[in-house]
Amino acid sequence: MDPKELPSNIGDDKISEETKKLISSLHSHIDYQGHKICEYQGCWYFYNTLQGILNFQRGFQPQDTDIASYPKSGTIWLKALTVALLERSKKHSFDDADHPLLYNNPHCIIPFLEIDMYHESSSPNLAKFSKPPRLFSTHMPLHTMHETLKHSPCKIVYVCRDVKDTLISCWFYSSAIYKIEPTRSVLESRFEEFCNGTNYFGPFWEHLLSYWRGSLEDPKHVLFMRYEEMKAEPRDQIKRLADFLDCPFTKQKEDSGSVDKILDLCSLRNLSSLEVNKTGTINSVEHKFFFP
Repeated sequence: MDPKELPSNIGDDKISEETKKLISSLHSHIDYQGHKICEYQGCWYFYNTLQGILNFQRGFQPQDTDIASYPKSGTIWLKALTVALLERSKKHSFDDADHPLLYNNPHCIIPFLEIDMYHESSSPNLAKFSKPPRLFSTHMPLHTMHETLKHSPCKIVYVCRDVKDTLISCWFYSSAIYKIEPTRSVLESRFEEFCNGTNYFGPFWEHLLSYWRGSLEDPKHVLFMRYEEMKAEPRDQIKRLADFLDCPFTKQKEDSGSVDKILDLCSLRNLSSLEVNKTGTINSVEHKFFFP
């Protein structure tokens, strides 16, 4: 296909001619919503997301911490917990009116590499992230980032979720943001894409396995977490996360209720009740849609 004949998705005006030529050589199809999607390095992306990934691979210089997940797998909760854990060692207390989570959405505090930071350029301005630890997030599978992160000090935290719950969450979320009725036929279309692996950032199991294997091969730099375990054993899991991030709880802090304060601050109940998460948008998506 001639790159000039490629139909346009939202944001495709940001795609370079070089990327259009690459896309024309890749496997592609139209998803259940009519969006063009292509396969790159074994994973499926919207064209404008692919541009961000290529920019990231060309220009990102890793330093500290990344958060990774498959879409709708508990990402926003993990982001909030990570922010709260690292803020605990700074000047903020949980009663401070200026705590970041009280005035900003977790997705704004920890932006996506491929969707936000590198969407338009391979050398974005990272000045506001100059003070370590830098926190970024991604939905990319680990192998897509492997060459960029090889031999780096970067720590990666990955959260996975039961595939059935992920599918249902994706169904409701996409129906809400695209303002379409969450009908059975839409669910069936999404189910088929999940099964054949041609869904956005899919295949699901390959995505999950890339980080699971990474956590076995390099446990000091890749932490694999399960959403269901975070819900069932929140205290144990947040302490596990804190240990991995090198900000463990002392017995004194545990006894003083620090773990419970963080869990309460970062609970979806509390986050969804904050005014900042009832209003505002990020990438044209209303903040309220990130909370069930």
